[in-house]
Amino acid sequence: MAIQLDQRARAPKREPPAPLPVPPGWRRARITPSLVEVYRTIPIGKKGLWRKLLAFAGPGYLVAVGYMDPGNWATDLAGGAQFGYTLLTVILASNLMAILLQGLASKLGIVTGRDLAQACRDHYSRPTGFLLWVGCEIAIAACDLAEVIGTAIALNLIFNIPIAYGVVITSLDVLLVLYLQNKGFRLLEALVITLIATVGLCFLFEIILSKPPFGAVIQGFIPSPEVVRNPAMLYIAVGILGATVMPHNLYLHSSIVQTRQYDETVEGKHEAVRFAFIDSTIALSFALFINAAILIIAAATFHASGHAGVGEIQDAYKLLTPLLGAGASTVFALALLASGQNSTLTGTLAGQIVMEGFLNIRLRPWLRRLITRAIAIIPAAIVAILYGESGTAKLLVLSQVILSMQLSFAVFPLVMFTSDKLKMGEFANPVWLKALAYAVAVIIAALNIWLLVQFFGKAVS
Repeated sequence: MAIQLDQRARAPKREPPAPLPVPPGWRRARITPSLVEVYRTIPIGKKGLWRKLLAFAGPGYLVAVGYMDPGNWATDLAGGAQFGYTLLTVILASNLMAILLQGLASKLGIVTGRDLAQACRDHYSRPTGFLLWVGCEIAIAACDLAEVIGTAIALNLIFNIPIAYGVVITSLDVLLVLYLQNKGFRLLEALVITLIATVGLCFLFEIILSKPPFGAVIQGFIPSPEVVRNPAMLYIAVGILGATVMPHNLYLHSSIVQTRQYDETVEGKHEAVRFAFIDSTIALSFALFINAAILIIAAATFHASGHAGVGEIQDAYKLLTPLLGAGASTVFALALLASGQNSTLTGTLAGQIVMEGFLNIRLRPWLRRLITRAIAIIPAAIVAILYGESGTAKLLVLSQVILSMQLSFAVFPLVMFTSDKLKMGEFANPVWLKALAYAVAVIIAALNIWLLVQFFGKAVS
């Protein structure tokens, strides 16, 4: 016994591990990444341009889902039905803004190793960070609400399931998300891309049936002063712009780009930023096609036939088959179902990233998903039971207004962080990009403020 005690006494003491150095511009050393279970799990090949493009392809498509979710459908339908092809230029402008902002989000994640939520937590005071987290959680709940309603409407249109029951059925998708998370991130990306392709093929079929005039479509992408002069048109245009860029997508993108095993050298990060931008630009081009397709179909079908009052998904469904022929309405509803289901997958990840990043709290994915889903399902179910289809349609519009209120609180920090040379080093936005990014941020903020004033003004009157 005495020998053992003596040996313990003379055993060398272990030194505690040295603390990680704090990167310039930040208050904390590098922290535990969000989505740690898939962090840097996807290898990047050393040679071959196409292999690297394929290796980096994926995160952009998860982000693109938010730009074609059911919340965007109402504004695109209303714009095409009322004003023909004129507002295609607004869809193009909003997509270009999205490409810029998502490029900045991916750069922030790759260069700093922090997602946008972690960067906000590091930079701002605790009370400010907490308020930003609350606002972001409300925005995610609002986005989830749109997905729940969209999926429930699709189930009602295809299978004649009452919307109230459809809302409850959508809660089961948590099982699908859990299964995919356990099978690997690449499988989740593959499913999302498959669902995007499904939506795209459905709308390609609808465009072929509707036979829009090619010249009018091309002219719609050319800016027109009528958009500003016509108050009704301006209201729809602002709605399209305000509902296109989703705040949770910026948090999501800055995290999921870190699933790739890029070299953490200056050269490796430059390469990763470049390929991530290519990935998101290609993916958002699909979102541009789908949003433009919805407006084009509405213009060619409803505007041309005098049904300018179509602004709700159910109205469009009922009119498509009589105007275009058998199968048109079913394909439209199938696209809506795929779109709503796709959005629920990415909403799960965004909710986990935001909670882990702002609060440094890690819940089990199934518990996090149940909490977010319950917040969306309860009000949707109550409204569906009490007010039926008209109530859920109004709730869908309200969800987009809530998203508009939160958007600037994600855009301005993102532009500020990526323009800071202390935080980003040589990757900081150059002067021209910084000016362009702030201009986009101000335009989005101004348009959303205008939209909110108009919305609440109508509500009061």
